[in-house]
Amino acid sequence: MTDEKPLKSAVELALERLKKKDAEAGVEARPVTDAQKAAIAEARNFYEAKLAEAEVLHQSNLKATHNPEERETLQQEYRRDRERLASERDKKIERIRSA
Repeated sequence: MTDEKPLKSAVELALERLKKKDAEAGVEARPVTDAQKAAIAEARNFYEAKLAEAEVLHQSNLKATHNPEERETLQQEYRRDRERLASERDKKIERIRSA
């Protein structure tokens, strides 16, 4: 073999296949602008702070109660809040990317 191409990792091969599949499906790749990157970073920081705030409040509420039923209710509310915040964050980032 006179072709001395460097070997590709499994990740590189998988990425090439995905790019090819996207091209066949008509999905166009648009690079993210610097302004979009900054907006995405700002959104992530905002929601990271919101999640940290929810965690602190949750821990405080757990320490205040010893009733197992109330603790379970608090756990469920906390999970819903985390899911809601994560969903909002992801939607906002997607809007930024598609803008």
